[in-house]
Amino acid sequence: MTVASVPSSSKDDGRSVFLFEHFRDGMRAEDILITAGFHTRSGAPPPDVRTGCDLSISVPTSETVDAEKKLLEHGIKVWDVIFKFSGNLPELQISKLLKKVDYGGYVMVRVGNMKLTYQKKSGVIVNVSGGGCPDIPLLAVMMIGKTLDEVAPPAQTGFTLCAYTLQKAYEVALKQWKEVA
Repeated sequence: MTVASVPSSSKDDGRSVFLFEHFRDGMRAEDILITAGFHTRSGAPPPDVRTGCDLSISVPTSETVDAEKKLLEHGIKVWDVIFKFSGNLPELQISKLLKKVDYGGYVMVRVGNMKLTYQKKSGVIVNVSGGGCPDIPLLAVMMIGKTLDEVAPPAQTGFTLCAYTLQKAYEVALKQWKEVA
């Protein structure tokens, strides 16, 4: 989709919502846009365009053209754009989905339904559980027994909402472990 008709402006003119055909594209888009300095928000698409476990990314409407160009540079195809969206986009507020439990020598980090447990001292991942998406068993096998700083982040291999929330749990666990270590 080409968005060249959207004028760029410096004033706050609402947000535009990028929709993706595949959840994995939304995950990659979020990472690319955040890294590039865009003012993103992530969440479920508006109910009337939702198709299941979807992820949409919104940016200020004035950043829409540049954001889509950045995504295209990285091979991310935007399925559709809702310009100047005025509804309430249900945001994924990780802080509301996050729970940390200290079990003495182990810490469990839960984001949504996904849980990652690691040994405090060594940072070795001892359990990955939750969700019901098809990529989680593979991610668990790839992560368990490795330290938080040597394991590949779940978003590199995963492609579902469960992998997305496991990625968020991993990021929290890694940060927390590094602060203590």
